[in-house]
Amino acid sequence: MAYPTLTDNPGAIELAEAMRRGEMSPLDAVEAAIARIERLDAHINAVVVTDFDRARDRAKAMTDDSSARERPLFGVPMTIKESFDIEGLPTSWGHEAYADNLASRDSRVVSQLKAAGTIFLGKTNVPPDLADWQSNNPVYGRTNNPHDHERSPGGSSGGSAAAIASGMVPCEYGTDIGGSVRVPAHFCGVWGHKTSWGLISKQGHDHPSMSGGDAHDGALSIAGPLARNAADLRLLLQLTQTVPLRRMEKTLRECRILLLTEHPSCPTDTSVQAPIEAAAATLERAGVTIDRKSELLPDLARQQTEYMRMLNVAMARGMPGPNGERASATDWFDMLDAQTRNENAWHTLLDNYDFVLAPPAPVLAVPHRDGRVFDGTMTINGAEQPGGAALCWAGLATYPNLPATVLPVGESGGLPCGLQVISRRWADLDCIAAAEAIGTIIHG
Repeated sequence: MAYPTLTDNPGAIELAEAMRRGEMSPLDAVEAAIARIERLDAHINAVVVTDFDRARDRAKAMTDDSSARERPLFGVPMTIKESFDIEGLPTSWGHEAYADNLASRDSRVVSQLKAAGTIFLGKTNVPPDLADWQSNNPVYGRTNNPHDHERSPGGSSGGSAAAIASGMVPCEYGTDIGGSVRVPAHFCGVWGHKTSWGLISKQGHDHPSMSGGDAHDGALSIAGPLARNAADLRLLLQLTQTVPLRRMEKTLRECRILLLTEHPSCPTDTSVQAPIEAAAATLERAGVTIDRKSELLPDLARQQTEYMRMLNVAMARGMPGPNGERASATDWFDMLDAQTRNENAWHTLLDNYDFVLAPPAPVLAVPHRDGRVFDGTMTINGAEQPGGAALCWAGLATYPNLPATVLPVGESGGLPCGLQVISRRWADLDCIAAAEAIGTIIHG
């Protein structure tokens, strides 16, 4: 099954290997990426903070350093979500008041990736406070979906996914609390991984209103990679993980898989459901066994209610929520208890299933709009639905702190459609491996 692709540029691993073979230098790779950004970004507006001069200097130094060739991502140019600190570059989270807020040091993820040999060209666009499925703000303007410039690339890591999908850079790093890695991957037709909560350090990923940095790792929120293939996604994860990860030794045909395409909190548009069902049919013809219901599945409507409550409190950081009320400490501990009950229910389910497959969102890339997607309505199968209800598929893995890999599986009307592959906590590498096997079967 085909899905729309916009670039045949090499991935990160392939590019690093080409440089190790001497087919190009890091400076060649950096100059080529800069040229692509300068050519493409006038129409997409993904890379909103550039650092080209320092990137060239680092590439020249790396070319002359023979030991650098042993680094796994030797000379690979990349960008990163604007909300991650890079020393000397602004971190505004889309707010004009913080447009000149220059970071004094690199975030942990940036440091880890630099140590692995990457060269940062700049930072990619986000919505204010990372709180929308669009990437539009008063500092940097609006990012367009590379497949259709009248549509959103997703959010909040929308600039990240757009930069990869259009061919500007081979890989990126984003964050996710409400689908902010998975939805852009789905909207733009690239790969993304929502990590198990706590796997990746978010040091240096702090709201600019917080003096001093070094904030706690917020509830539900994770950092995770985006790429154009599974191998790059896996390597990015391994270079940044802080917890040892196990690997399952099963083939996809040996796994028990549960497919979900309907959610009680929000309908799924046929433009999403059809490609996913077609992909499932292809898997079944290849000998993969897929169930479509289970009595072990947690109460998804209740999960969505509890997730939205916790999400709103976490995003507000104790300030009054949408209902004007402020959560007490007792309320928060009650939420943590409810989350633990949900985690345990998913643990029971995943003792019986290796993977759960589901849409990353109930719609494909949404048209641009004024205001947040979540504050209005969303057209699904011809009817208007509350925008916030569309978060149900994101919350499926976010609320119980589970990993989920998104891969592109098909298209509708020229727009890509993704599928998320969910498993037990700390089974991140298994999710990526299963997604890779699914992609191989579907796309050949």
